[in-house]
Amino acid sequence: MSAPENPTNQYTVPSVSIATARTGASSKVNALGMRPMQERAYAKRGEQHLLIKSPPASGKSRALMFIALDKIQNQGLKQAIIVVPERSIGGSFSDEKLTEQGFWADWVVRPQWNLCNAPGEDNGKVAPSKVKAVGVFLASDDTVLVCTHATFRFAVDEFGIEAFDGRLIAIDEFHHVSSNPDNKLGSQLGQLIARGQVHVVAMTGSYFRGDTVAVLAPEDEARFETVTYTYYEQLNGYTYLKSLDIGYFFYTGRYLDAIMKVLDPSQKTIVHIPNVNARESLKDKHKEVDEILEALGEWKGRDEATGFHLIELKDGRTIRVADLVDDSDATRRSKVLSALKDPAQKDNRDNVDIIIALGMAKEGFDWIWCEHALTIGYRSSLTEIVQIIGRATRDAPGKERSRFTNLIAEPAADEAAVVDAVNDTLKAIAASLLMEQVLAPRFDFTPKNLGPKEGFDYGEGGYQEGKSNVGVNAKTGEVHVEVNGLAVPKSAEAARICREDLNEVITSFIQDKTALERGLFDKDNTLPEELTQVQLGKIVRDRYPELNDEDQEAVRQHAIAVLNITQQAKQALAVAEEKAEYGSTSLIDGVRKFVNVRDLDIDLIDRINPFDAAYAVLAKAMDEKVLRQVQASIAAKRVAIPLDEARDLAKRALLFKNERGRAPDINSPDAWERKMAEGVAALARHLAQQKAAEVRGGTNG
Repeated sequence: MSAPENPTNQYTVPSVSIATARTGASSKVNALGMRPMQERAYAKRGEQHLLIKSPPASGKSRALMFIALDKIQNQGLKQAIIVVPERSIGGSFSDEKLTEQGFWADWVVRPQWNLCNAPGEDNGKVAPSKVKAVGVFLASDDTVLVCTHATFRFAVDEFGIEAFDGRLIAIDEFHHVSSNPDNKLGSQLGQLIARGQVHVVAMTGSYFRGDTVAVLAPEDEARFETVTYTYYEQLNGYTYLKSLDIGYFFYTGRYLDAIMKVLDPSQKTIVHIPNVNARESLKDKHKEVDEILEALGEWKGRDEATGFHLIELKDGRTIRVADLVDDSDATRRSKVLSALKDPAQKDNRDNVDIIIALGMAKEGFDWIWCEHALTIGYRSSLTEIVQIIGRATRDAPGKERSRFTNLIAEPAADEAAVVDAVNDTLKAIAASLLMEQVLAPRFDFTPKNLGPKEGFDYGEGGYQEGKSNVGVNAKTGEVHVEVNGLAVPKSAEAARICREDLNEVITSFIQDKTALERGLFDKDNTLPEELTQVQLGKIVRDRYPELNDEDQEAVRQHAIAVLNITQQAKQALAVAEEKAEYGSTSLIDGVRKFVNVRDLDIDLIDRINPFDAAYAVLAKAMDEKVLRQVQASIAAKRVAIPLDEARDLAKRALLFKNERGRAPDINSPDAWERKMAEGVAALARHLAQQKAAEVRGGTNG
């Protein structure tokens, strides 16, 4: 089938646009040579279990060096074992002369103990020599070893949990761990924590998993002290980068006929071509790379020293393209990788212009000059997308704007497999929504009229009792918002969740396919409260069964407040931009615009569909005929109220009755009241059916 004349929209639809203040705070160092995140983590160095949640480029590797040196020198630990997911990341923990910037010791890893540089595979087939080397290290007087997750797993199997007593186990990219019993590293970590003889430092830029399984079991997570440094703090504190755009871009036909609409060769770009199993893939990765090179310009050979392709553009410039997809020549591939990692070229903006990759150049890949991360096809893991976006969020001289674009095949109006196409679209939207939350400032919610919080600026006129107040802490990036009727967490654990883990709750909600489908494409038949109260309420209960009902409701309210206020702030900014109100430069301006025009209460927040703003963006990006077909296909899937949902609605109906002194009326003009009444009736039907089935079973018996 020939490609259409206009294979794609003429512009990327930005679903998120973040502007920053460029305070320069992220790169300022204290007397010990520590940047703000590292200083924050080092202050907690005495904790036995420490979880560092911090974005790419914030300095997690060096933060660990400071902490590990203190644990060995001052806290009596014998050794530090640094565990990374893949060999390429091992280089992040190479020798560092920390004393040059004021610290009291240097970080030194003897070459024989950086097992990431040793020969042998690590993908489930760890060389026995590496496992043996771990044993030799444990018996030695040396203090630091670096290895992969796989090597560590095999070493624990080989030597037993007790062999690691008295040591620091530091796990980088901690989201690879899972509380699922089948996750070997997660099970071993659980045993190490239970034994209580090791210290653990866990580090991640995305404390959630694509499969929605919890990273840690609740009882293990409760042992960790958390240090959080947000994307917002990181980006706001940059010196050069002042904005980040995230958007998706639909096309029809072949992606290779559309790619040059979004691939600008004047921008430093990482292109991730689709996985061979993706709908967008043409099933021949080498041919796809060849076509991209051809679309860029005229091939002029390879650079002998680096293995990079030399491509002459139409304007006469020659750009350098690194091909990480070609695995046909191991020597050449190794040359390309070495050229990209060459420390001497780290500050050379002209070393390479475009990198084309498939499974590489994601997690832990450090190319500060990257201005555009272009990903073709959806990625099944939200953590993978967060990692890819992180490639473009490094700060670098002259780099003022960066962007992430997801190029996605639009569902064809006559496509039989429209459901699969819709699933891909939903995943792309979920990723966009998640990044909005990851990039947003931290919210500190309190009930109304408790007074101003110390360190917060409430704008012109200051804090005003009785009014809607929004305060901003310039140092931490936190935003204080008062919400009328807000439930306050009672237990320490619920307070911790509201303070530290709301993004993880929201991630579970955004990844809930039913909620996303109904909220986006079945809006006419779905009340916001079905999503904000019933669906999100169920997620909170499933995630935190140990909390009582009051605390579960407090967590739910805080989570929906974060999600909906972020979404409404984004819409307020979009309206301001259309009106040319260019004073609105940040999400905080949008929060103020949203909050200041209404008396903000939790009932109002619950009555907002959390996916409205995403739908507005989608409606601009997708062909209207296709959009209608997708809506019809989702609406057709609606079923009678299932038992779980009926039970949730009945609980809400009981709260309604306690507050108002009457049960919800099925003939009420209020749609949510009618829905609760329908839930009560549905629950009665389910229970009656169950009883009848039990009676029949008893009679037959």
